[in-house]
Amino acid sequence: MEFDLIDAIRARVNVPRTDVAMGIGDDAALLDVPNGRQLVACTDTLVAGVHFPAVAAPEDIGWKSLAVNLSDLAAMGAEPAWALLALTLPDADTAFVERFAQGFAELARAQRIALVGGDTTQGPLSVTVTVLGLVPRDLGLTRGGARAGDSVFVTGMLGDAAGALCLLQDLQESHPPRRASAGREAAGGRVAAFRQHVREDADASLLARLNRPEPRVAAGLALRGVASACIDVSDGLLADLGHVCAASGVGAEIEADALPISSQLAASFDAQACRDLALSGGDDYELCFTEPSARETEIVEKLAHAGCGVTRIGRIVAGSGIRVLDANANEIEIARAGWEHFAR
Repeated sequence: MEFDLIDAIRARVNVPRTDVAMGIGDDAALLDVPNGRQLVACTDTLVAGVHFPAVAAPEDIGWKSLAVNLSDLAAMGAEPAWALLALTLPDADTAFVERFAQGFAELARAQRIALVGGDTTQGPLSVTVTVLGLVPRDLGLTRGGARAGDSVFVTGMLGDAAGALCLLQDLQESHPPRRASAGREAAGGRVAAFRQHVREDADASLLARLNRPEPRVAAGLALRGVASACIDVSDGLLADLGHVCAASGVGAEIEADALPISSQLAASFDAQACRDLALSGGDDYELCFTEPSARETEIVEKLAHAGCGVTRIGRIVAGSGIRVLDANANEIEIARAGWEHFAR
């Protein structure tokens, strides 16, 4: 039965690449790395009830399991090439696997990434994906290049996915998943009190951002040789920008009023809850990067050509830590920086 499941995945995730000398079917894959390129590798595990809701559709789980890894490649300025998939299932559910593979394949085809191997096994539902990408030698983006005086930018909108988790929690009668609980804490415990009348189209848009995040691969490629530091926003803006600051030996100041908030999030939550979700909610998979402010026009133009909006939200300063400032430059106290595994 295991090999039937593998065949079901292989039949649906068939993205041909000339640099795959041998893919699925042997003990390991043989891949050709072009001269002058460096290999970029990353892996993520998604666990049911932690990284995706129990009610998530198999197609969405397949898409998201690949998307979160492609987001890491985007943060490195890498071009996606190959993927490995390890799928753990409670039962040999062919229908689930076929639908999962359909969602995985949609994104794989869009990004021209070939599935070249993996594994299936029995156990609690979880998905581990490893992706491999390519970047011209010495042009990979890192977290360690930010300097005092640089501006801080983010792509897209922030807080939508965390907002969707909070809405799902409100609708659930049973205990919510841990990730949803963290999202509520990130909003300072005020989401339910501040929630406004919610339109169905706003709910649907937020849920799509949670279930099918768009990895900013094209934006990452556009930032090669331009951004001084870069990271993807997976655990929350403050938590992830904190990694950039730590790696670069600097601090940051964020302007709360500059945070990009979608109209859909604003239709569902109070302004203060929107701010907290944007700062700490996580699951956005946008890019946060730094660059000298003199190049802001160039950056906006480059990302516009890549089909991606971008917002300047603050600056890098000497010192350490991150301060969030209101319109009068007063510091705002934030209860939680973002998602933490193993937090008690």
